[in-house]
Amino acid sequence: MFDEAQTESTAPAPKDASTVMLVRDGDDGVEVFLLRRVAGMAFAGGMTVFPGGGVDPSDGDANIRWAGPSPAWWAERFGVDESRAKALVCAAVRETFEECGVLLAGPTEASVVADTAGYAESRRQLESRELSFADFLARENLVLRTDLLRPWANWITPVQEGRRYDTRFFVAVLPEGQHADGQTSEAAEVAWRTPAAAVDDWRERRSVLLPPTWRQLATLGQFDGVDAILAAELEISPILPQLSFVDGKPRVSFPGDEGYYDTGALPWG
Repeated sequence: MFDEAQTESTAPAPKDASTVMLVRDGDDGVEVFLLRRVAGMAFAGGMTVFPGGGVDPSDGDANIRWAGPSPAWWAERFGVDESRAKALVCAAVRETFEECGVLLAGPTEASVVADTAGYAESRRQLESRELSFADFLARENLVLRTDLLRPWANWITPVQEGRRYDTRFFVAVLPEGQHADGQTSEAAEVAWRTPAAAVDDWRERRSVLLPPTWRQLATLGQFDGVDAILAAELEISPILPQLSFVDGKPRVSFPGDEGYYDTGALPWG
């Protein structure tokens, strides 16, 4: 998993990626949608994650109808140029639709689709890259609802990692009437869990959490409802975990890592 000899100058440049934490209010507090990736996948196989994935070259298409904060606003929040910000936001919405069927778009700037079942074939085409997200939105006359997203965090995989990602985390509330599912080739299992329950699953070794996922669950667990989450204004600075070896075992250090190594299943065994 790690190449100790790899340095910042020899490491592959991290690929842009977007991850969306879908939340809803439940009987026991905030719930977040999680999926366990299929074992054997090249990156994070078998691990429990939020929906998301790499930015596709087509995600920066300039012809998408856009409602909500502008690319310039997102660029300022994430510290990137406008073109890159637009691609990150589009990737966030596209990946969420591909991986769990939730679509943050609507027929008007003030609406959101109530049922995505009718787009099942388009979803399959998007996942197989037979169809671009911009073409899908145009064909269905849909507007991208960027106002349904909030910027949350920015994590970069360690220099010594073989596959590297510069991932922007977003948060969004499950739109009314829509249903998050596991109908994707990348998911072995999906579930809505409170952050505390998700961490308990990890602590009892029923799941494996990467450091960013574990940290975001801990942060989400501090809020008592989705309104509070949406109102939060977090300072977003890039987090690049540092790799070291303790007694011959890898240790990835990151802000707020207290407790990560006390118990639970680690991604690197």
